[in-house]
Amino acid sequence: MAATRTAPTRTALVIGAGIAGTSTALALQRAGITATVHEARPAGGDDTGMFLTLASNGIHALGLLDAADAVLATGFATPRIVLRSGTGRYLGAAATGLVPPDGTTSHPLRRADLARTLADTARARDIPIRHGRRLVAAHDTGNGVLAEFDDGSQQHADLLIGCDGVHSVTRRIIDPAAPAPRYTGLVGTGGHATAVPTGAAAGDYEMIFGRRAFFGHVTTPDDQVWWFANLPQRPEPTRSDLRASTGQQRRDQLLALFADDAGPAAALLRAGADPEPFSPTHTVPHLPHWHRGPMIVIGDAAHAPSPSSGQGASLAVEDAVVLAGCLRDHPDPATAFARFEAARRPRVEQIIRRAERVNSSKAAGPVGRRIRDAVMPAILRMTADSAAVRRIHDHHIDWEERPRASV
Repeated sequence: MAATRTAPTRTALVIGAGIAGTSTALALQRAGITATVHEARPAGGDDTGMFLTLASNGIHALGLLDAADAVLATGFATPRIVLRSGTGRYLGAAATGLVPPDGTTSHPLRRADLARTLADTARARDIPIRHGRRLVAAHDTGNGVLAEFDDGSQQHADLLIGCDGVHSVTRRIIDPAAPAPRYTGLVGTGGHATAVPTGAAAGDYEMIFGRRAFFGHVTTPDDQVWWFANLPQRPEPTRSDLRASTGQQRRDQLLALFADDAGPAAALLRAGADPEPFSPTHTVPHLPHWHRGPMIVIGDAAHAPSPSSGQGASLAVEDAVVLAGCLRDHPDPATAFARFEAARRPRVEQIIRRAERVNSSKAAGPVGRRIRDAVMPAILRMTADSAAVRRIHDHHIDWEERPRASV
């Protein structure tokens, strides 16, 4: 009797050990694909970035990877968002998302904590993460892909998945003519302070459309206040120019911007640690080509929304799960990638367009501010529980079902 021959395990190179990369490696493992993660930064260099919100749809996707509990332990629930004008006028309130049957709602958490927790989960499941290896080139070999790294090393695999963010190297390798990320007209910063009264309930986001800049804050269960600011600035400043400022210079600039606004911005700035270095905000609203041959980009590398969406991390985890499902069901990369794109592009680009409208309201001029403050209460009442909001937050992936186009 002839021995039964089993198909060799497929292999994948995942570029980037951030949220998208580690989620993808975990999802591929569930699909029976062996992944190795390559990260340009050195080990221990992931303690960067401010905080983000993981929405209910992202939490559901993490649950499919058996990673939700560990991640949620690093954050806290934020069931509501309150919006105010720079004069302190109440503009309205809305849920941060939909509350699933298990009662888990959106959670803010530090970006570094989320990335670290996912990386620790991957390592615990014997997924290798190799630091200090920046991708410089990749070649379709006809039977896979050969990746070249800046340390002179090479590695061959069946697939290469770019999870390397808004300034993706993989995106340029797949399509050298790919459009550059789009500057939103906003630069961002953030920080934290302890035991500063804000007038807001713990766990409630407060968003303030200030006269010159936008300010948001939320109080944690242990009485820390996390805050962020978006500053309109054109033309786009260089990252090196922005990072040349000292912490005190950033504090002074922000105090001047928010001096005439109601709210706790000034108190938080004076009481807390130095604000994070300013960073320009970019989006990738429409990338014509997500994949070529055995290579594909996902997450922010393919479709970066602005932070105003509150969906960047959640969409990255969704991408990871859906891509792994497509590769499980379709061994041919071209078919799997096409199915993935058909399933994901309509949804992510709709969310990006929605966030762009929010960005424009943050950078409104004097006339635009008056119009915004006048109409926003009515808009919030009409859209707080709209079908569009439900499609975003109540999006659940069925791991057993073949992915199909959805919004």
